[in-house]
Amino acid sequence: MAKTEVILTNNIVGLGAESDHVKVAAGYARNYLFPQRLAIPLTHANKRRIEALKQRRAEREAHEFNTMSELSKGVAKLVCVVQVKTGDDGKMFGSVTAGTIADQLKNQFDILLDKRKIHLEHPIRTLGDHEVELRLHQQVTATLKVRVESTTPLQAPAATPGTEAKKDERPDRRGKRGEGSTETSEKTAEAKTDGDERKARGPRADRPPRTERPARTEKAPKADKPAKAAKAEKAE
Repeated sequence: MAKTEVILTNNIVGLGAESDHVKVAAGYARNYLFPQRLAIPLTHANKRRIEALKQRRAEREAHEFNTMSELSKGVAKLVCVVQVKTGDDGKMFGSVTAGTIADQLKNQFDILLDKRKIHLEHPIRTLGDHEVELRLHQQVTATLKVRVESTTPLQAPAATPGTEAKKDERPDRRGKRGEGSTETSEKTAEAKTDGDERKARGPRADRPPRTERPARTEKAPKADKPAKAAKAEKAE
């Protein structure tokens, strides 16, 4: 395959930046680079443009550095939420990739970021919070917090028949206790009301007045029997 040397006029990832001399396939240069004005042929006339291309490259890199530095400060305060489907056991269907995170940054925060700047050692396969490294520039890196949430609603645990029966019995017991306490309180209130009415009416007229009982007299000591007195004399 024939090769040709070109001078890049724009930054091309994986190939080079402005003012770089690179060798590419002749067909690639003729059909893509030259029509898109991404490169020019390496000639004596075009070599004069190298200094201007180097100056434009320096300005572009300085602008990218400032932009990415500001972006790194803002990204550190963000939480990118990614919603996924999970099974009943909480396991994810599929995984979260760099492309998924790039799409969510665009949708949630209107941040356009090349997925190649999102560095993942391996796709995210678990729910929760994860820290993802962003390689925004050769001299600028940042950490993005990614929160993976499930869109599958959790199912409530089914109640056992024994538990349901106990729950049904509890209100009846409480009702019986409440009824018993209500009846007791009503009886007490009625008895108290009757007593208060009797005190207010005073003694009944049809009953004779109560007489006082005579005081109890002390009993005289019993005299000793004659037999016991005789026995006492014999003993003397």
